[in-house]
Order: sequence, then structure tokens, then C-alpha cells
Amino acid sequence: MAAPHSSDSPLSILSFAKDLPNICSLAGLLCAVIAIYYAILGIFPAVMIGLIWAVLFDWTDGIIARRLKGRSDEQREFGGQLDSLIDIVSFGICPAIVLLSYGHFSPWFLPGAFIIVATGVLRLSYFNVFGLVDESTYMGLALDNNIIILTAVFPFAGLVGQSVFTVVLYILLMVLTAFNVAPVKTPKFAGRWYYALILYTMVITVIYGRQLVQM
Repeated sequence: MAAPHSSDSPLSILSFAKDLPNICSLAGLLCAVIAIYYAILGIFPAVMIGLIWAVLFDWTDGIIARRLKGRSDEQREFGGQLDSLIDIVSFGICPAIVLLSYGHFSPWFLPGAFIIVATGVLRLSYFNVFGLVDESTYMGLALDNNIIILTAVFPFAGLVGQSVFTVVLYILLMVLTAFNVAPVKTPKFAGRWYYALILYTMVITVIYGRQLVQM
């Protein structure tokens, strides 16, 4: 259990919502909630847009946090916890719901959904305890990479048909979850990769936005 705040006037919970990196994190959470909503409705182009924007906000909050001066230790610690919990929703629960919805909520997809969420929880718990291997290396594949790959693959759903792509989607997500917790070192994308992600997000938004207009 965390130690109580030493100040005579503890900071309120909502005071942390005014912290700029946390505002960015919450914007990513909003994108994930929107993606979950459209996943339940089966409108997958909107899901992909929401998910990739969740990734962009997830990258952005860390950049803001590192560059913002004058943040207290409590703000940094709170922001780290907030970011991790939001990652569970954005990159764990949301992809699980995507799989369930694409499989028409068949019980056969429940094990896959559980594996997605469970590996996300295990990976983030491991990261919260042990952190990076070094400044630029993760142990296992970072969860946001799952979303980048998923949004890149989903446009091909119309080329192979829903029944075939359902199997492809199931297998793809299981392979990614295996890499999420595998004892392999993967690079931490940063620096110029952030600008590549911005460009990728814009392209993905246009591609799936056109699909939405055509629906």
C-alpha cells in the first residue's frame, strides 16, 4: 500500500487531471473508449482510427512529460500509473473486444480475448517492476506495436473475406501476444520514429475515413 501524502493538505485526485501529460493520456483513453464503442457496433474502420490515435496520444504524453519542467515527483509517479492503467484499456481490453466482435461474440473467441488481456496485464506489471532492459530496449514486444500492426493488416479484410480474415485475425493476435511476453529484446521506438508515427496515423485515418464514408 502506498504511503500517505506527507503534506498537511493532500493533493486532490482531480488536481492531477490538470497536468498536461495526463490530459494527453486521458485523450488517448477517450480514443480507446470510442474504439470499444464502435467495436461493439461492428464498425471496424472507426475502431482502427480510434486505436491508432490512442497509440499517438500514448507516445505524446511521454514526450510532454519528459520535456515539461517543474513537475513534482508525485506528478511523475501518478502519470506513470495513469499511463499504465490506460494502456490496459487501449491495448488490452480494446483489442480483445475487437476480436470478440469480429467473431460475432462466439464463445470460441473468449479464450483469445482472455489471452490478450492477460498478457497485457502481465507485460505491463513486468515493465512497472523492471522497466527497460536499457534506455532503448524492451523485454518483449511493446503493446502499442500490436495496434500498429493490427491497423496495417485490417485493410486486407475485404480482400480475403470475413471468414478467412477471422482466422487470420485470431492467429495474428495470438502471435503478437506471444511476443508481448516472450524473453526477447525489442527496440524502443523514439526520436524520429515519433514523426513516422504521426505520418502513419494521418495515413491510417484517411484510409479508414474513406471506408467510413463509403459505408
